[in-house]
Amino acid sequence: MGFRGIVRDATERKQAEETLKNSELKYRNIFENAIEGIYQSTIEGRFITANAALARMAGYDSPEELIESIKDIGNQLNVHPEDRERLIEIIEAKGFADGFEVEFYKKDGSKVWVVINARTVKDEQGKILYLEGLIEDITIRKHAEEQLQQTLDSLKNAVGATIQVMVSAVEARDPYTAGHQIRSADLARVIATEMGLCQDKIEGIRIAGSIHDIGKLSIPAEILSKPTKLTDIEFSLIKEHSQRGYEMLKNVESPWPLAQIVYQHHERMNGSGYPRNLKGDEIIMEARILAVADVVEAMASHRPYRAALGIDAALEEIEKNKGIIYDNAVADACLRLFREKNYKIP
Repeated sequence: MGFRGIVRDATERKQAEETLKNSELKYRNIFENAIEGIYQSTIEGRFITANAALARMAGYDSPEELIESIKDIGNQLNVHPEDRERLIEIIEAKGFADGFEVEFYKKDGSKVWVVINARTVKDEQGKILYLEGLIEDITIRKHAEEQLQQTLDSLKNAVGATIQVMVSAVEARDPYTAGHQIRSADLARVIATEMGLCQDKIEGIRIAGSIHDIGKLSIPAEILSKPTKLTDIEFSLIKEHSQRGYEMLKNVESPWPLAQIVYQHHERMNGSGYPRNLKGDEIIMEARILAVADVVEAMASHRPYRAALGIDAALEEIEKNKGIIYDNAVADACLRLFREKNYKIP
């Protein structure tokens, strides 16, 4: 019986060793053949291990050469050493870093964009032993993003030039309308900023504001500059400018919904606006902002048919009808700008 026990114990030990050996071999194959860079490093910035993919990514002939050459990851590998400091801060605070994008120097001095996913490995007392993680080359994606941004910038410049031509056309025909558009655009821009909208949306609102009455180019000049009250027919012609403006802009390629902003800037939250009686969420936020700016500037400024009503009357109109015909958040932002932050229409 004792003999059989020894054989059984030896067999179990051999099986355990074989299983461990197979596991180590499997891990080694994954480590060496992975497409992504795999590494372990000290918190101070020295590689403990690195695979062939990471070595190739950095332009080295072997993992051994990479480990031997890079003594300080932050200052030798990172194009911006402060990126390494930020990475360590994130890892120490959260225990991991996910999707951290940085630029690395390659051995020949060229640069490569990478994304790092890393975590800490700690001992039983919670002390960090080392970092380990994956590094992926995203240079092609970054270059594609840069080219896309350049294309977008070119498109914005082209739209800007087109808009300026339109503004000039309005200025030449109707100075009152031109000045109103510029002042409304500035107020709309400031309201959007006060509301915390992203810079791209703010720019779209500013540009749309600068041409929101472009449709008035189709209205007879004698009506636009008439020094007396408009007749019902004349006013119905004026109201067509939103539709006309939309028709002029709908085929203009733009990163912003300029045509829709112009189309909707006379719509009201309760559906009492024109030309389509839109209400609530049917009206895009950019148009809600421009609607308030448009009303405030129009009431505060002189018109051929009446003297300026003044900023106080304009703000009273917004306060009285906020949440009814004007968006609550837009109205509040507008009132804050004038009453608390001393904004003045330029």
